[in-house]
Amino acid sequence: MMNYASNITPLILTYNEAPNLQRVLERLTWAKQILIIDSGSTDETLAIAATFPQVRVIQRPFDSFAEQCNFGLQHIDTEWVLSLDADYVLDAELEAFLQNFALSTHPEAGFEVRFKYAIYGKPLRGTLYPKRKVLYRRTLAQYLNDGHSHKVQITGSIGLLPGYIHHDDRKSLSRWLWAQDRYVQQEIAKFQSSDRGPSRFNDWVRKQIVLAPFVVFFYCLILKGGILDGWRGWYYAFQRMLAELLLTLHLLEEKMGRKQE
Repeated sequence: MMNYASNITPLILTYNEAPNLQRVLERLTWAKQILIIDSGSTDETLAIAATFPQVRVIQRPFDSFAEQCNFGLQHIDTEWVLSLDADYVLDAELEAFLQNFALSTHPEAGFEVRFKYAIYGKPLRGTLYPKRKVLYRRTLAQYLNDGHSHKVQITGSIGLLPGYIHHDDRKSLSRWLWAQDRYVQQEIAKFQSSDRGPSRFNDWVRKQIVLAPFVVFFYCLILKGGILDGWRGWYYAFQRMLAELLLTLHLLEEKMGRKQE
């Protein structure tokens, strides 16, 4: 059967993603090549990748998410790139669309997609995950660091992909806590930056310091309907509250430190 998706290369960054990678790659078998940029995994990540014949792995010491992605773009020769985290699982509608992507012309420079946060395979009714640009023409894209994460700048018009990506991270809670503590310190630098752009509502909430964790918990559990998802909804609400609480603690620590100077 003809591989209609040979003009798209999925690009994935990994570091100890054994709990997630198998499920992600199973939704990408339509691609002629999948490129993984690995930051020195010590678990079964590389062994899992090796079971998929179209996967190519390049190992590179981690310096930043943006630099890892830009490095990956230098090793891709297809017109289109599908940029994914190692816990992003395509739903059936999106997978079918990408399989047949080359059957029609696309004037867009890139596409963004909607997300559903999933807890152990079950998508939640409402989460805090915004749309993200994931599919784009390789020559029109460049990555920049953005707080603890990264963003892609695309020159040209942006369309919307059908279907959803499920963000379904099944790494351990201790690994999540370790990552969040590192992420919030980078978020503080972004939050306090003078060139971060117009102030947003969530910036105002965070400036109140003590409000943000409780606002996020109420928003996720009640306003977004998480309470209807049972224990998974409670888990997500507490998880997001804890992330904001870590940020609050770092802000308070910095505030008290400044007062002692």
